[in-house]
Formats: sequence, C-alpha cells, structure tokens
Amino acid sequence: MIPTPFSIIYTQDANLVRKTRAFVRTLAQVRHVADPDRLEPVLQQTGPVVLVMDLRAKQCRDLLEQIHNEQSDVLIIALGVKQSEPLREAEQLGIYAAEELDLERHRFQSLLERAFDHQKVLQENRELRETSTMNFDRSARYQPVRSNGDAGRAWSVSRFPRILRRPRDVATLLSSIAEGVAETAGVSRLGIFSQTRKGEPYRLRGGVHCLPETDQLEFNEQDALVRWLEVNAHLISRAYLPQTQDPRQRAIMRRALDMFGAEAIAPLYANGNVAGWIFFGHRITGLMFDDRDLEQLTILAEHVSTVLENALLHEETAVEKTLAETVLKSISPGIVAIDNDAKIRWFNPRAEKILGVSSAEALNKPIERAGNKLAGLMREALESKTSPEAQHWIDASTRRSLSVDARQLSSNGSSLGAVAVINDLTAEETMRERQALVDRAVFWTDLAASMSHEIRNPLVAIKTFAQLLPERFDDADFRKEFNQIVVQEIDRLDRIITQINNFAHPPELILKSIDVRSSVKKALEIARSRFGINGKVEIETLLPNDLPRVLGDESALAEAFAHLVANAAEASSDRTKPHITLSAKPVREGRKSSGVVVTVRDNGTGIAPDLKDKIFSPFCTTKPRGMGLGLPIVKRTVFDHHGRVEVDSTAKGTLISVVLPATGAGTD
Repeated sequence: MIPTPFSIIYTQDANLVRKTRAFVRTLAQVRHVADPDRLEPVLQQTGPVVLVMDLRAKQCRDLLEQIHNEQSDVLIIALGVKQSEPLREAEQLGIYAAEELDLERHRFQSLLERAFDHQKVLQENRELRETSTMNFDRSARYQPVRSNGDAGRAWSVSRFPRILRRPRDVATLLSSIAEGVAETAGVSRLGIFSQTRKGEPYRLRGGVHCLPETDQLEFNEQDALVRWLEVNAHLISRAYLPQTQDPRQRAIMRRALDMFGAEAIAPLYANGNVAGWIFFGHRITGLMFDDRDLEQLTILAEHVSTVLENALLHEETAVEKTLAETVLKSISPGIVAIDNDAKIRWFNPRAEKILGVSSAEALNKPIERAGNKLAGLMREALESKTSPEAQHWIDASTRRSLSVDARQLSSNGSSLGAVAVINDLTAEETMRERQALVDRAVFWTDLAASMSHEIRNPLVAIKTFAQLLPERFDDADFRKEFNQIVVQEIDRLDRIITQINNFAHPPELILKSIDVRSSVKKALEIARSRFGINGKVEIETLLPNDLPRVLGDESALAEAFAHLVANAAEASSDRTKPHITLSAKPVREGRKSSGVVVTVRDNGTGIAPDLKDKIFSPFCTTKPRGMGLGLPIVKRTVFDHHGRVEVDSTAKGTLISVVLPATGAGTD
C-alpha cells in the first residue's frame, strides 16, 4: 500500500481551484485553503505535501518565504502572472518550481508527477533515518503503555440502544453518536467517516470539535488508509507508531492521525466491509491512552459499527421503498395488489381514477370492493400456478375500456399475493376511432381523386372517337381503330373497377397447409400474363425443397407475390439488364423451422426516401397509369396470414421480404 499523494492549493480564485482539481484528480487528493491563517495548520495536519500557491492570493509572498524557510518537507510550486515581480521573486527563493498561471494541462501534470516522485524520495529518506534511530530490540519492540490511575473505570455504552431506537436519518444519527461517544470516551475531538452506500467516497458524517478542513476530506475505496484498515482490521494508535517496522505503513498511519488531529483511529464495519472509521482526539484529561483505554475504544467502535450498519440498512430500505412507491404512484397504469387473503394492500392514484374507487374505500378491504370482474381475475391469478390471459372489458360504473393483466406475486416459491396492471384504453380507442374516421374520409377523397383521373382518360378517348364517328363512319380504317380503342379503354375501366372492388371486398381466405413454392410459381404466371412482363426482364428463382409448409390461401398469396414481381419489373425496366431474383428460405429458431421468408429483389434505382413510409398506403403511386393499390393489397394479404412485410431499398435496388409463419406457428 502506497500513501495517496496530497496536494494543497492556496488561492482565492475558484476557477483556479476547479482547473487544478481537474488536472490533478487522477494523480492525488487536492485540498483547497483560502484563509491565510489556516494554511500553516493544514500543512502541519497533512504532513509531507506538494503546495501549489497562487502568487496573487492574500499574504502569499510572506507565507511563501515563511513556509520555504521553516518547512523543508513541503515542495512549493508557485503560479503567477507571466514576467511579474512576484513570479521572479519566487524563482529567486529556490522553491521547487515557479510557473505561469496559464500552465498547459500536460505540463502541469508532468510537473506534479515529478514533484510527487521527489516527495516520495524525501519521505523514504526520512523514514530510513527515523528507522535507524529506533531501537527495535526484543524488549522494546512491544512495550505496553502503563495504565493511568483513572483508567480502571468501565465505559458505559448503554446510550447506543437508546440512540438506535430513535428513528432518524443517518447524518443526524451519526452526529448524535459522535456526541455520545465523545462523552463516553472523554475525548475533546471525535469524528466519524463513512459511506452512504457501496462505491461512494468516505466523508465526515458526524463529529465533535473537528479541525476546520476535515469536512473537505474524502477517501475512495482504493485509498491507502481504507486498504490498510481492510487488511489489518485493527485500531491505529499514535502510541504504537514506533512499533510499526514497515515505513510505508507507518507513513500511512501517521498521515491519517495528523490529518484528523487524532490520537487513535478505529475501523467501522458493515456487511464484512469497511464502512468507515471513527477517530479520537486527545483525552480531556490530557493523559495518553493506555492499553485498557484502547480496548475500550475498540469496543465503542464495534457498537458504532452495529448502529451504523443498521442505520445504513434502514436508510437503504427506506430509499428503495420510497422509490418504489413514487414509481408506482407516478406510472400511467393502475396498480392493484392483494395479499393471500385477497385483501387490497396497494391501490395507486391511477387505479383510483380508472376504477372510480378511492384508496380509502379500497385498502384493507376484499378485492371485490374494486369490482367483480377485477376480483375474479385476481383471485384466478392468486390460486392458479400459471398467470391468466390479459382481459379486456368495459367497466360498468366508469364506462372506461380497460385492459387488465394479473400476475401472482411470489418469493422463493411462496405466494405473497397478486398484482393487477390496469390500462385505460378509452382515450386510445377514441383516438383510434377518430383516426379511422379521418382515414376513411381521406380514403374516399383519394379514391375519388384517383378514380376521376383514371376514368377520365379512357372516357376522353371514347368521347373523342364517338364525336368523330359520324364524320368518318365510311372510313374502314377509322372504324377498325375506333373498335380497338373503345374496347381497350372499356377493358381498362373494367380493370379499374375490379381492382377497387377487390381492394374494398377481398375474397374470403381459405387457409390450409400449403407449399409456398406453388404460390410463387403461380405468381410468375400471373405477372407474365396480367402485367405484361416480357422476356427482356431476367427472372431468377431460388426455391429449395426443404421449406416448411405454411397455413395460407394459395391463390391470395400468388396474387400478392405477383404484385411484388410486377413492381420489381417496372422498377428495373430502365436498366440495361433488368434482373429480378425471387427466392424463398426457411426461418429457423434453433433447430426448428418457424416460418418461411419469400424475397423479391430487383436491380432498379430504389424507392425515394420520401416515399418509403408511404408505399403501402392506398393510392400511393409514381406510375403515370395506375391507382397504387397493389402494395396495399400485398400488405393486407400478408397481415391476414399472420406475417409481415419488410422493405430494404438502396440506389442499387430494392429487396422486399414476406415472412410467413410455419403451419401451427404464430396463428394465435
């Protein structure tokens, strides 16, 4: 264990303090002193240290010279304004370093690292000199301190149970404990350092007559003092420092005692870990602690450990309880919990509003007080080993649309009761109905606009030829062209009406176990015959033999795949070599096939980003002719088969995947 380096910065500039802490936080602990009268006591309290002095600070020049002359174990780094007189004077004093205030981060860190290394060497030399002067012979290695005349008394710890019985927060509790322990031990100074929870730093939580800067100190779990207490697990006493042979351990203990102005430090434990420590100053009588006193201090520390552990556990439980209650009160679903006797133990404010029952009327009453349907579902959850399915109903009193999910509460196999999560779907369903009305209005508006456009074109052609017919009736070529055009445009009108009728009134699906390859092959035939896909478009099919069967309507799926092939052919028509790949493969979950994915890939220019989210909406089309109902029909057909459609499009082409569940999968 190596003592953590300390650095003290003397300045009244808060920005410089923040900057220094940011630069040094990975290298050492930083203590800030702003009062010139406190600098020397803090230096004596901290021991060997690197002192950073702001030459602009109050009385800095006098303090600098005094510390340099009187405290050789302090390395001074002075920071001043460039080319200023104080900075030149500091350089001439022969201090460790004199630098400009706007020192760059890496240079400042490097300077401090060298100073800490230099300080370490000086400290090791001091320890060697101190060790060489000590007589560590067998008789002097351990020489007990003789008992004082008044040390035979037994210290009373009866006050701790009374303190423990008083409900209070940890900070107030430790403050009371500090006063009680100081009175019991008869010391003039006492302080308690502890964590509030694992991982947080150790800070002063309560004390009596502590040194002014003690509340600024904090120690992390890797600090040398914490590690020493963790490894050695016993009290530190100034009286027994000479018996410590290891100079590093002696340095750790001496620094800690000096830092707190203490004569002894005892560790505090909670759950087997170092939860903190309690330090004791001089006795009020001025006499030193003897062996019996140190034993009593250890006993006191054990009592404080017990109280601290219980207080931390109580506070942690209280925080968790408060957090849980706050969460349950603030979330949007209603929460109702019952015990094993089906009595209501929790009824959050949202449940009050949803069910129209106040918590005062419901708490500690049978669950039937909140409604018979809810009671039946929660009793089923309470008595059943498996959770019942979520239910949906309209509440008789509030007329709200509710979705309720009930689960049994258990711990280590023992039932604790049941809980119901109640979602109010009223606003959602109202919004959905309103949206449906809006969508229906938009649908008919778009349909009317699209039909007027699509129907007007063939009607214009028919009208034009009909107007010319009286004048050119004797022209055989005209009559022939008239016949062809009129029949062609009437067929076009018939296809438009059929397409709209099919979209508005889809045929009823006849679902059975099928081989999806049959639908794919049939789709190619439909695409070639109905949509006029010719031999210029190369179509590649990859249909393996190990596809699982799906529950579907072969004709409906063939129509859907045909629309996808037709769209792919049109998207790639402007390519030199238009190419479509139509493939299928099984979807696996572990070793089991859970479905089939059919993909249609083209090498077209892709879907425009602004249209990608709209391609499955009715009447969305970029074609000069067409109503944009193909892809909506595809999506509805796949949805009716409990599948999904996925689209991936780039400038190099589009890939549309249709995922269908295997027979018996995903149809619930």
